[in-house]
Amino acid sequence: MINSKEVKEYAKKCGADLVGIASMDRFEGAPKQMDPRYIFPDAKALIVLGFRIPRGYLRGIEEGTYFTGYPAMGYAGINVFYAPIVLRELVCFIEDRGYEAVPYPNIYRAPAIDITTGVMRKGWSRPVSPDKPAPDVFIHLRIAAFCAGLGEIGYSKMFLTPEFGPRQRFAVCLTDAPLKPDPIYEGPKLCDRCMSCVKDCSGKAISRTETVKIKVAGREVEWGKLDEMKCHYAYTGGTRETNPFYPEDADENAWKDWAGDSELIKTWMDPYGHKPAIEGGRGCIRACMIHLDERGILKNKFKSPFRKRKPWVL
Repeated sequence: MINSKEVKEYAKKCGADLVGIASMDRFEGAPKQMDPRYIFPDAKALIVLGFRIPRGYLRGIEEGTYFTGYPAMGYAGINVFYAPIVLRELVCFIEDRGYEAVPYPNIYRAPAIDITTGVMRKGWSRPVSPDKPAPDVFIHLRIAAFCAGLGEIGYSKMFLTPEFGPRQRFAVCLTDAPLKPDPIYEGPKLCDRCMSCVKDCSGKAISRTETVKIKVAGREVEWGKLDEMKCHYAYTGGTRETNPFYPEDADENAWKDWAGDSELIKTWMDPYGHKPAIEGGRGCIRACMIHLDERGILKNKFKSPFRKRKPWVL
């Protein structure tokens, strides 16, 4: 047999910072294309692993002098390298005890849903039978983390944990092991609707007045309406005021021509892998983190504040 305590202890031993377990019934009502039960119909539990983003990964962007660290280590380093290794170790640990385990890393290469727009991709794939969604099924990792009791979704739509606020990334594992689920988070309220995320978002992507409400695991979850395309462009460097790699002679709207492999991107935004996350979550991560630190509510505490100087703007 295997139990939840063993699984959590082993996952943390392998390198996960947070571990929560959700029962599969908590996904009742999920859109068919985003329901993890279609990936593993016999699963009894979904294990969510959280990997913290150290505060120092954001220091260089905060100072405006070192932009590679956060995209390389706080983004790709966790999603593409570190988390999959930990997931594999956990999968083997579970399968050595006679239960099957399906890893789902935070690598969005092939979902049938476009991860930026939320719309089904045309001509991408087709269901193998009428009763199944199209491959690949997309698991909403923040919803999974909520179902596993790790925290709450803030106004910015970023997931907040009592340990690190918005500073973590997630990966999940589905298993038919009969694991006891964690309760839904009901600890101290993390997001107090301070609206720092709205004010500081360089892409002005978060609405101050419109919200989105959904029901998850019997709870109502609400966040500010997000303009995904504005968010996408800003976070990949489309706002020239927060992107020192944006050429001075480029058209103000040059970034609107963004296309994954465009020569423009290769030339001025991505020579050293800066393109993803170049903006460094100015509102949804850094402003939120600063506010949570000021409130003293997070378990991960520091001896000095993160923001020591006036924020730079070009």
